[in-house]
Amino acid sequence: MFEPNELFDLSQTRHAAVFEGCKYAWEALARIAPYLAAHLEPQLCHRFEGAAVVGELVSVGEGTVLEDGVMIKGPAIIGRNCQIRHNAYIREHVIIGDNCVVGNSCEVKNSMFFNNAQAPHFNYVGDSILGHKAHIGAGVKLSNFKVFPGNIMVEIDGQPADTGLRKFGALLGDGCEIGCNAVLSPGSIIGRASIVYANVAWRGILPGGMIAKNKAAVEVAVRRIRGAIGA
Repeated sequence: MFEPNELFDLSQTRHAAVFEGCKYAWEALARIAPYLAAHLEPQLCHRFEGAAVVGELVSVGEGTVLEDGVMIKGPAIIGRNCQIRHNAYIREHVIIGDNCVVGNSCEVKNSMFFNNAQAPHFNYVGDSILGHKAHIGAGVKLSNFKVFPGNIMVEIDGQPADTGLRKFGALLGDGCEIGCNAVLSPGSIIGRASIVYANVAWRGILPGGMIAKNKAAVEVAVRRIRGAIGA
């Protein structure tokens, strides 16, 4: 499940060329910047709802709405009919497809969204790829940098393999769902249509069609009230 077409429907992006020649899907992360340098043609076809700051090396498609407080630093390509919501911060080297959502107070850096991908509320998306109709809940963080020295490693056939990347967040396959406040450790790979439940701290590879959830029991205790409520 490491090849691009095993995680993503490449017909659901106008920028499939980013993946050409990639054996592993994460190799595309290092190709976003040169792809933008070669293909970006700045144009602004969006609609403002308030005041936004847009850099010179930015292309925004028709029907996309930029809400108040948005900052798009660029280089970036943003597709058609997207919602870039209040106070979103889109940094360097970002490709966003059509009908996508980058929501309130989200930060995106060196990442790619396939069509209909959504990061709607308080998210950090760094050095990551969100597949077609992938959705991350409020507060989800895709951590892209480990505290220990060295490149990000992934496990292939039971053996650790060097991705060659010092920064690598997550690959989220088509249709996957990441629940609110989940944190994905660097180098996480989530297969198509899989679900990570809310508040899960996930590390590693989750095959397609699976669910990752916490099993910790919730303890319920008797409340002993001292004094009158509201006194």
